[in-house]
Amino acid sequence: MARKIGKLEAALLAYVQMRKLRAIRTGELTGPLQINPKQESSLLDRMSRSRMIAQVRRGLYLVPPMLPLGGVWSPDQALALNTLIDDKKGRYQVCGPNAFYRYGFDGQVPMRLYVYNNRLYGERTIGALSLTLIKVSKDRLGGTEKVTNVEGETLFYSSRARSLMDAVYDWSRFDSLPRGYEWIRREITAKRVTDGELANMVVRYGNKGTARRIGALLESLGTSNAVLGRLEKMLESSKSQIPFVPGKPKRGKLNRRWGVVLNE
Repeated sequence: MARKIGKLEAALLAYVQMRKLRAIRTGELTGPLQINPKQESSLLDRMSRSRMIAQVRRGLYLVPPMLPLGGVWSPDQALALNTLIDDKKGRYQVCGPNAFYRYGFDGQVPMRLYVYNNRLYGERTIGALSLTLIKVSKDRLGGTEKVTNVEGETLFYSSRARSLMDAVYDWSRFDSLPRGYEWIRREITAKRVTDGELANMVVRYGNKGTARRIGALLESLGTSNAVLGRLEKMLESSKSQIPFVPGKPKRGKLNRRWGVVLNE
């Protein structure tokens, strides 16, 4: 059943459709709709609460190209995320559980969109989309691939190799170990990722703990010393030991080359 909407709501929708706008900002409607700022604010709040439009932040809203039957609309992931990050002039990449699902590492469909970016941190909701925004330095952004949806909007995802590295680097956030080790073994065996590609991701975006754990894993898979040497260059001489699987008792054979207790 079509929703009955007021005259101002209808006027706003007609205006954005005529202008082919995807987003509007506070102050842009007072002239075209001949309303004052208080009326504009009330209108935008009312339509956002009714889910006819979607608030990106206070003063910035996404609008539908056409209001669906029933009068409830939500932007797709790409439009919502690109608008949010572009507004802050930032960079981002979809990561973690969403990337794990995209590449077939994990069969569980994520209920949220996990996003590395260099501007925002915390939980955010835009329409029906729930986001977990993970703020990182600009140096940790990269190793991505473009995904274009049917509407022509582009999303940037962490690449297959980068996502495998992040499963080890960000294990506590994504609860991805020890599963991530099996993903790495499977992807390298199937030649969807090479050990060299994975090592490059560690060198560019990882840390010493990640280098030690992935180094120990790749050594067990027969990786050449030329590739393993790239990871060893990240390390300093140390007698400290770390567990292969964090959170489990540090009991097992010690790989002395990497200082990793193989407690898998």
